Amino acid sequence: MSDSAPDRLLLVDDEAALREPLAEYLSRQGFEVCEAQSAAQARSQLRETTPDLVLLDIMMPGEDGLSLCRHLVEARDIPVILLTAKGEATDRIVGLEIGADDYVVKPFEPRELVARIRSVLRRAGRAAPSPSEDELLLFEGWTLDPLKRRLTDPESAVVTISSAEFRLLMAFLENPRQVLDRDLLLDKVQGREAHLFDRAVDNQVSRLRRKIEADSRNPQLIQTVWGGGYMLAADVERTARDAP
Repeated sequence: MSDSAPDRLLLVDDEAALREPLAEYLSRQGFEVCEAQSAAQARSQLRETTPDLVLLDIMMPGEDGLSLCRHLVEARDIPVILLTAKGEATDRIVGLEIGADDYVVKPFEPRELVARIRSVLRRAGRAAPSPSEDELLLFEGWTLDPLKRRLTDPESAVVTISSAEFRLLMAFLENPRQVLDRDLLLDKVQGREAHLFDRAVDNQVSRLRRKIEADSRNPQLIQTVWGGGYMLAADVERTARDAP
């Protein structure tokens, strides 16, 4: 995202009666908006350009929104806000668990949607909340570059992580050997709007463990503190980017 260029949104919804006036409204709010009426059309557009955020309807003919959401989170690292119907509570939970950043329930107030979009963009655009961009974070042989959002394992192989996984790992690295409760972690990963879905935090922790633990079923780095939350059981070293 740039200070001079508008944030780019991709709005994916098969209902033209909702999609078209919403796209027009968002354009008037200063966003650059592209529209897609299906997951297939969205994938085609994504091959041409990368938006800053995707607004994604869950229920669509053909490939559904959850499948596309998984692709956006895991393969493209693009923030996602789900557009859901009132009766889709289970789908909302699944969407948050696979890494969606937020959701809004139809019918929604457009001004609320704009506020949520800006909130997610602020969280997603924050490369590192407090460490200097000139620092690398080292723990148990792993290295995280907050500026590039690049995680490398002890053998120097790059391990791909989603935006939500990056924010979760940053929370742990900023607070090593401290117990972090689910409310705090949920705020870091998905914002307070998702506070009812603690399972989303547990799922993201499980996903991160599968990437950084030697045995995710017997985690040594990210430990569960029963009744408290989770703790990074490792020391964190900060080193200058240009250090040998």
